[in-house]
Amino acid sequence: MMKPARSLKVRLALGAAVLGGATILSALALYLGMSEVGKRLETAVAAERRMARYATLSTQVSTFLVISTEAVQTGLSAQTRRSRVEPVANNIFDAFERLGAEIAAAVSEAESLGLDEQSRYGTQSLGLARMRALLEGALSGLSQEIDDRERLRAHLDTFASGFDPLLNQAVNTEVLFRNNILASIEELRHRLSWLSIVLAVSAVGLVLAFHFGLIRPQFGRLDRLREAARRIGEAEFELALPATSNDEIGQIYSETNRMAAALAQRETEVRSEWKRLNDTIAERTEALRAANAELEKVDENRRRFFTDVSHELRTPLTVILMEAQIGRQSGSEHAEAFATIEARADRLNRRIDDLLRVARSDTGQLALDPAPTPLASLVEASLQEVSAEVSSAGMRLTHDDIPEQTLMCDPNWARQIVVGLIRNAIRHARDGRRIHLAFGQGIEIVDNGPGIPADAQPDIFDRFSQAGGVTSAGFGIGLALAKWVTEAQGGTITVVSPLPRDRAIGSAPGTKICIRLPLGTG
Repeated sequence: MMKPARSLKVRLALGAAVLGGATILSALALYLGMSEVGKRLETAVAAERRMARYATLSTQVSTFLVISTEAVQTGLSAQTRRSRVEPVANNIFDAFERLGAEIAAAVSEAESLGLDEQSRYGTQSLGLARMRALLEGALSGLSQEIDDRERLRAHLDTFASGFDPLLNQAVNTEVLFRNNILASIEELRHRLSWLSIVLAVSAVGLVLAFHFGLIRPQFGRLDRLREAARRIGEAEFELALPATSNDEIGQIYSETNRMAAALAQRETEVRSEWKRLNDTIAERTEALRAANAELEKVDENRRRFFTDVSHELRTPLTVILMEAQIGRQSGSEHAEAFATIEARADRLNRRIDDLLRVARSDTGQLALDPAPTPLASLVEASLQEVSAEVSSAGMRLTHDDIPEQTLMCDPNWARQIVVGLIRNAIRHARDGRRIHLAFGQGIEIVDNGPGIPADAQPDIFDRFSQAGGVTSAGFGIGLALAKWVTEAQGGTITVVSPLPRDRAIGSAPGTKICIRLPLGTG
């Protein structure tokens, strides 16, 4: 069962706040401790400074006594004695003023040190007042208009005997106070040292608690999440992350579990579809195999039929040719008729050869037999074969002078290509009434037909193309096969449509198909 929601961000923020608060408290405690040490050091330094002033005061008092004693011994007048001791006395009074001000400041600062310290400083003020009174009494006695040296010396003795104990007491008090301050500083330092240790141990404890109680468990959860992501990446969807606290990582756990379950379900569906697809492919493959076998059988029957028909036709045709040759050579009055029969039989024989070649080409067994072929004989044979069809279509076929060239090609296939292209022009350019053969760049068949659309021209040499209605040429020799036969013999076949006006043979756009075959020798 999932624990109540507790935001990981809130817990991290609380942990950081605790650590920050502990750090601030530690810094504050150390700051206050060091501030107190500083104050006490200043108090100790002030005590040292007052002790130095008491030492200076002792020297000044000694000087006062020496000068006063000399003035009494020499019998100086009261006015002269007073003028001799007043400068030293004024210095002493100044020292009293400075000490009094410092003691008053010390009494104010001693409030934080307790009532005993304030009382001690009050005693110092009282002793300072007594020393001042003794000095004033000594000055008053020295100012009297008397010449009794004993009485004057008595005033000085009274001052000296009373001032020295007071000065010693003040100095001892300052020494005691300074020692107490230094002792308290040492004690405070000791306490601060222990406080620093306690704070350091507490900080380490808080950090360890923060790490082991919050940070480390989250890293463990993240490690499990990373491992789950790796397994999902390897298509292992059978996983279940534990339901922990519903914080941010717990929510990612839940979403990861849902994602893994969805992917597992999807994988099952894909496998099922894949199996169904494989079954379908297997069925279709088997059907195609059966259909292909049937087609092979049909094709075999077709080729056998062509072979049988050709054989059956060749036998009587051979007899007709032989009889026609004999009749033509006999010199009888029917020689011309026998010549016509021989020519027609020879033409029929070529047609049978064409049928056999086309049948073999459809099976991929096209055989080419290149040989030196005069261009004139190739063109004349092609024109002889299509002349009747041109006349029957009401068209006129013209040609340029035939160059004396020899081509290296299969003469039968080359003739079929030319005948097929002329028949193609008859079929598609009948309304133009004209076909012209030129020989500038090769064998050029030019018509006066409607032309071929520009967007269809790139496809007219593809198999099964019907661009512009151009699907075949002659005895099943489509433009695709014409292109293959031409290129197989090292030649090229190109189309231009519409024709430039200076090359056109009529007002129609027209089309020119040019066959270029390699030149031979002979």
